Amino acid sequence: MMTKTDLIAPGIYRLSTCVPDLGPGGFTFNQFVIEADQPLLYHTGPRAMYPLVSHAVDRLVGLANLRWVAFSHVESDECGAMNEFLAAAPHAQVPHGQPGVMVSLNDLCDRPPVALENGQVLDLGGKRVRHIDTPHVPHNWESRVLFEETTRTLFCGDLFTHFGDGPALTSEDLVPAAMMAEDAFHSTGASPAVGATLRMLAQLEPKVLAIMHGSSFEGDCAALLRRLADAYDARIEAPRPQAAL
Repeated sequence: MMTKTDLIAPGIYRLSTCVPDLGPGGFTFNQFVIEADQPLLYHTGPRAMYPLVSHAVDRLVGLANLRWVAFSHVESDECGAMNEFLAAAPHAQVPHGQPGVMVSLNDLCDRPPVALENGQVLDLGGKRVRHIDTPHVPHNWESRVLFEETTRTLFCGDLFTHFGDGPALTSEDLVPAAMMAEDAFHSTGASPAVGATLRMLAQLEPKVLAIMHGSSFEGDCAALLRRLADAYDARIEAPRPQAAL
């Protein structure tokens, strides 16, 4: 495996490692680096990928210079190498929403995390990231996204997950591919909160969607978020077969 590095917005880099035998066409694990006075890494990858990912981070901003190690929610592909990055970056901390800090990160982090309120902004120096709580969307109580305000880049976590080792950035409709992956994984907590949360994020009018698994998206991001909301609403409202006794 190898980790590819691509610029997806001014000062924002996508690091992508494809596992070729996982799903049709392979499955990518993506991290994102925000270049700023206080560099931020979004997603760490699992511990097994730490040598690849940390080397890419080091080439971009210098591993020891990382100030923030962030992610959407607590899962191994999102934060498995969290403490390895904290050990390599002596001034780094993990910023997360209050539920994530309270339930998991106060215990899991080798260095005290920083609890953020919904809507709180971290000024990175040249970039500004807004923390937005998205509980249970797509999954986990502590789920959240980050919105980089100067480039209008939305760091989506597992939203729009899809198979394949496509280009770093695409303008193609990702909803069909995302629903195919949903059929395979059943990873989204199906509730009315899904559509409502996606439409709330659409109101940010992002220019780029930084997606954890698959290609990132550049184009009418608000319309794409609303189409994904419609797709989940249709599934939630569809009649379901009754379980056998």
